[in-house]
Amino acid sequence: MTRLIQSLSDISTNYDALFVDLWGCVHNGIEAFPEAVKALQDYRKAGGIVILVTNSPRPWRSVATQMLGFGVPEDAYDAIATSGDSARTAMHMGAVGEKVFHIGTPEEVEVFFAPSDILTDAIDVTTVPLEEAEGIVCTGARATDGSLDIYRPEFLYAKQKGLKLLCANPDIVVDRGETREWCAGALAQLYTEMGGESLYFGKPHPPIYDLARRHLVKIAHIDDAKILCIGDGIGTDVKGAIGEGLDVLFITGGLAADEFGPDHVNPDPERLTSWLIEQQMAPAAAISFLR
Repeated sequence: MTRLIQSLSDISTNYDALFVDLWGCVHNGIEAFPEAVKALQDYRKAGGIVILVTNSPRPWRSVATQMLGFGVPEDAYDAIATSGDSARTAMHMGAVGEKVFHIGTPEEVEVFFAPSDILTDAIDVTTVPLEEAEGIVCTGARATDGSLDIYRPEFLYAKQKGLKLLCANPDIVVDRGETREWCAGALAQLYTEMGGESLYFGKPHPPIYDLARRHLVKIAHIDDAKILCIGDGIGTDVKGAIGEGLDVLFITGGLAADEFGPDHVNPDPERLTSWLIEQQMAPAAAISFLR
């Protein structure tokens, strides 16, 4: 039975470290949630460790800079594990070849395809037209709304060539303020449905949790039983944490907020219980918003 709590402090003393999702939990893609920031700051002041675990396709330094712009200060966390860092490492190891077709925005090219600062033997990866590509790297949708059917012709061609698609962000959608946007995960899902092969490195898949644990062990050796994951994505944050054998605090006021009644601050317990049963997920606890 998932326990509905009112504050992180209701359960935080049971854990020595937090793996915290960002978008929908700490910020909304535009600005920080002040109560969430304070909750993390208070947890750290009490001796806890906070590792931010995000499906952002950006390297962690870029995410840190972005968060400062949103109003998330550096004293709210200890380290950042990103899907982008996991995926970039695999890319620079040749997971989809040296010549790749990129799907995403032009701004993402400079960040994602920058030289690796993790590997000493990284290969040089260049972006090329689809006809010349050995694989695909998807950092996001070119346009964040509209139908994904525009990608079908490219995906059909890529599938016939046997190209693998490296997905830098397994999220399907995110909410930027009040606007819902497609993420790379939606394109990877479509490619897989069409018969192509997609490679994932963010939540709910193991590589990003391995990266988060690597960050954590640099600070302290913490048993899994003392780690609490926090997130609003049932198919990413919750599924991933449970798959790793970790407890998870589900944020009901995020992506699935409308499932639990019109009052997002006070989710209906019966609706929450029924919905979690339908999802076949059992987080340790739930809270409307991180605070």
